[in-house]
Amino acid sequence: MLHKLSFHKLTQRAAQRIKTVHSTGLVCCFALLMNNHAIASADQALGYPEKEELTLGFIKLTDMAPLAVAYERGYFEDEGLYVTLEAQANWKVLLDGVVDGRLDGAHMLAGQPLAARIGYGTKADLITPFSMNLNSNAITVANDVWQKMKPHLPTDTNGKIKHPITADALKPVIDDYQRQGKRFNMGMVFPVSTHNYEIRYWLAASGIHPGFYAPESGDTSGLIDAQVQLSVTPPPQMPATMEAGTIKGYCVGEPWNQQALMKGLGVPVITNAQIWRNNPEKVLGLTQAFVERYPNTTIRLTRALLRATKWLDENNNANRVAATKLLAQSQYVGADAEVIASSMTGTFEFERGDKRAMPDFNVFFRYNANFPYYSDAIWFLTQMRRWGQISEDKSDQWFEDVARSVYRPEIFKRAVQSLIDDKLLHASDFPDVLSQDGFRAPQSHFIDGKTFDARKPNAYLAQFVISKTAGIKQVNKLRSEPVDMTLE
Repeated sequence: MLHKLSFHKLTQRAAQRIKTVHSTGLVCCFALLMNNHAIASADQALGYPEKEELTLGFIKLTDMAPLAVAYERGYFEDEGLYVTLEAQANWKVLLDGVVDGRLDGAHMLAGQPLAARIGYGTKADLITPFSMNLNSNAITVANDVWQKMKPHLPTDTNGKIKHPITADALKPVIDDYQRQGKRFNMGMVFPVSTHNYEIRYWLAASGIHPGFYAPESGDTSGLIDAQVQLSVTPPPQMPATMEAGTIKGYCVGEPWNQQALMKGLGVPVITNAQIWRNNPEKVLGLTQAFVERYPNTTIRLTRALLRATKWLDENNNANRVAATKLLAQSQYVGADAEVIASSMTGTFEFERGDKRAMPDFNVFFRYNANFPYYSDAIWFLTQMRRWGQISEDKSDQWFEDVARSVYRPEIFKRAVQSLIDDKLLHASDFPDVLSQDGFRAPQSHFIDGKTFDARKPNAYLAQFVISKTAGIKQVNKLRSEPVDMTLE
């Protein structure tokens, strides 16, 4: 809620909004004015937003839901924020929009602000105070590939395919392509996306080389030594690109895996939660300059999104059907509600007819999903190093310092405390959040059984056979030296 909102501002805002709803008559006008009066009489502790009108970008994926919900349920306006949501053509356009100021912020890949900070690709000082969700991706293969994989898959006593499906069953298919002198192409959405790292992780766990990057020599293709050629395709275009035969599979967020299944183009084989349980996915990406210039706006934006994620997960996903109908609208995801519901309402369908309970396929709030953990940031940085996007070994301290420069839990904690103080959310909604140090306990829920301890990123990297980090030497020698966060 807001304070010191002048009557002029109230009536001006109400008039702008009345223009869009004039057909509902005077009752609606009166309701709008009363709502603005309630906003004006609010909380004195948190300052008025320095910038009211915001434009936020997103990609047409179901995990943009917090933005749509915050808009449609009035959570942005409760904070005095008048938000325009704009779909972007691809992740590069979205990133550039935030960096150049065309967008005030965005639904962003978790790897994007980290890569920007260290200068891989676009160099910019981006931060995030908020993680939007966990999980929500899958890997899909074309029908002909699936038919070749199936004979190699173990089944249970009922003849049902056992999950998770490893890439072991894909190896003979790739080997056959290589014998014929053909490339095996797969898609992912962006070089520093979770999807790129997840499909690489899945392939490499079965001994399939997904290729290295070598930016130090100008090679940013990611195809060095690759047995599978990974290329970038915007999420909504994945099914059509596979149908055209350009790629034989892909890793993408929903609804574009279920879309391929329902159109008879391919079969989802594994979710990212099966590759790494409750992995971080999208974040709210902002420039550091925006946060410094508009600190109250940043906190209020975080508050609105927290209320939206809470609504999405509360009462065991009870609101997901309503969310599905909302996301189906053309200005948001624009896919059929049935397709969105296949992964949004607690199930996920693999092969046609093989629908399995997956209440955590999309996690928006529970498990402290929104906390910007340093450890999450460090995992993404380890993958950048593993695949060569970071071309040299770095100390453990370097990983931590970069994470701390981008992930901003102090902003998140202030937003949480203010929501508790305003009795909009409860302290019980945030177990241990306010005392968090930013590091999750070591995580072992990976498909290859490896353990990730964010306090020891180089020890984690040393576990991998397919990696550019073979033979890490004296990586902690820089602990006492100033840390240069760039890649130069």
